[in-house]
Amino acid sequence: MNAHIATASILFGALALLADGANARDNCGAVSIAELNWSSAGLAAWVDRLILEKGFGCSVTMVPGDTDSTMESIIASGEPEIIPEFWFESATPALDQAVAEKRVAFGAPLLNEGGVQGWWIPKFIVDAHPEITTVQQALSHPELFMPAGGSKKPAVFNCPAGWACRVSTTNLFRALNGAEKGFELVDSQSGAALDASVARAFEAQQGWLGYYWAPTALLGEYDMVKLSFGVEFSKQEWDSCTIIADCTDPKLNAYPVSAVYTLVSGAFAAEQKDLMDYFNNRSWSNGTVSEVLAFMSANDAGNEAGARYFLATYPDVWKAWLPEDVAGKVAAAL
Repeated sequence: MNAHIATASILFGALALLADGANARDNCGAVSIAELNWSSAGLAAWVDRLILEKGFGCSVTMVPGDTDSTMESIIASGEPEIIPEFWFESATPALDQAVAEKRVAFGAPLLNEGGVQGWWIPKFIVDAHPEITTVQQALSHPELFMPAGGSKKPAVFNCPAGWACRVSTTNLFRALNGAEKGFELVDSQSGAALDASVARAFEAQQGWLGYYWAPTALLGEYDMVKLSFGVEFSKQEWDSCTIIADCTDPKLNAYPVSAVYTLVSGAFAAEQKDLMDYFNNRSWSNGTVSEVLAFMSANDAGNEAGARYFLATYPDVWKAWLPEDVAGKVAAAL
């Protein structure tokens, strides 16, 4: 009889633990997620929202923003609690200190191959001028990079305000003496405006030179070539000047292949163990993201529609991130 009692006690304890886990998953409470203002980040934010709502029973608030302001906010206040796509070279000493003090934490790399960024030109320019393999060689041919749309000066297209690449592109343009070589640095008003400048160039078969990154739907649609800066990446120069606004003496540098992580607030990491298991497992390939972004572009689909397409099309990817019972709830809800 004692053995039966012991067995019953163990079984009751196990069921209690399972119930506690289920309750934790069903009652995770309110969660805030940053919906940053570029396609892959917005897609990731909505994938997280749907999984947290349907699988864990969370009440999710989306917080629009850009890299700089959102990073400053999570450091200062712990809000939003989750930044799904954070490019590591955007890190600052203030973020390093916040991580050391456990006010902010990293999840798993979101892009398991890392993000690729740099200055790009259309492949049809390279086909016609195969000698152009570096940014410097491109800048020596201003006649090839007159922007579509009537501008009288050759252009280097920059990122929108609030994106970390706005500062790095500006400093590299200065280090390359772009203005002295006759080029104008064109600051894009939005990510959509940057994309539109590429589309106009291809429609008119005119040159385009500027910052872009992968994975993106646009680079799947338009055949572009990333140019070399002719130097190795210097982290010291990057940290001390390349990403510092108004750096007085920028030097030539290259872009790193960026590690792309998820950031969470320290309080979230400490209090939401089930959800942190998810964020410590969640990772996808550039190819998967590019395919989903291409679907979104071709169908004029927003972030939520893209997330639903991903969940419907790639169940083998996202189910591997989750416990079986949680994955089942997400699948049933969708």
